[in-house]
Amino acid sequence: MTPEGSALLRRGLNALRLGATDDQMALFARLLDLLQEGNERVNLTALKTEEDIVLKHFVDSASCLNGGHLDGDLRVVDIGTGAGFPSLPLAILRPELRITPLDSIRKKVDFVRATAQALGLDTVHPMVGRAETLGRSPEHRQRYDRVVVRAVAALPILMELALPLLAEGGLLVAQKGAITEEELDAGANAAAEVGGEVEEATPFLLPVLGDARTLVVVRKVRATPARYPRREGVPTQQPLFWRAK
Repeated sequence: MTPEGSALLRRGLNALRLGATDDQMALFARLLDLLQEGNERVNLTALKTEEDIVLKHFVDSASCLNGGHLDGDLRVVDIGTGAGFPSLPLAILRPELRITPLDSIRKKVDFVRATAQALGLDTVHPMVGRAETLGRSPEHRQRYDRVVVRAVAALPILMELALPLLAEGGLLVAQKGAITEEELDAGANAAAEVGGEVEEATPFLLPVLGDARTLVVVRKVRATPARYPRREGVPTQQPLFWRAK
């Protein structure tokens, strides 16, 4: 990472009121190198430049820590992790988290696994799969303290994918762009259907870039009915209380 990239990362993290040790900064620098090297072999992300990766992957992922909802020794699943975001930045900044990055694309999960090992992030255990399948598996259903997602799908879809994985009292922490009242209302209805309750939807601006973001936090307040999640693909094609776009 160049000095300019390092300064940009510190600026973004400081704006989020997140400090980073020299060791953590070194891990971010290594992560940048590995991501750029991996992108030459496999299409991992559309973001190629140091500035884009630092701001739109590293700082953007770190914004999931807003509000302190991911503080502590927690079992976390990251749905739709892609090339490891937000999982890898979260693991660097909060090494006490036990994170399962989940994605249906094996080549991306293989990259995340190899990268976590290279960085010494031994609490990161990637998995190939879909949330609908995990949500019906006794090993994973209602077993997690937190589900984290970043710009994966509309809120009503996220509710059905995420809440079956949460233990009662657990939280879905969903980082999204700007959202409409229509989407938020549909998300609240879907949350209620699958055992959740929206606690907050906090708009904020991504540091440096100023892009609109919203952090949506949903608490699991009761067991998810056995009929959810529906089979693979159905939550996306036929979202609860929402017309698929």
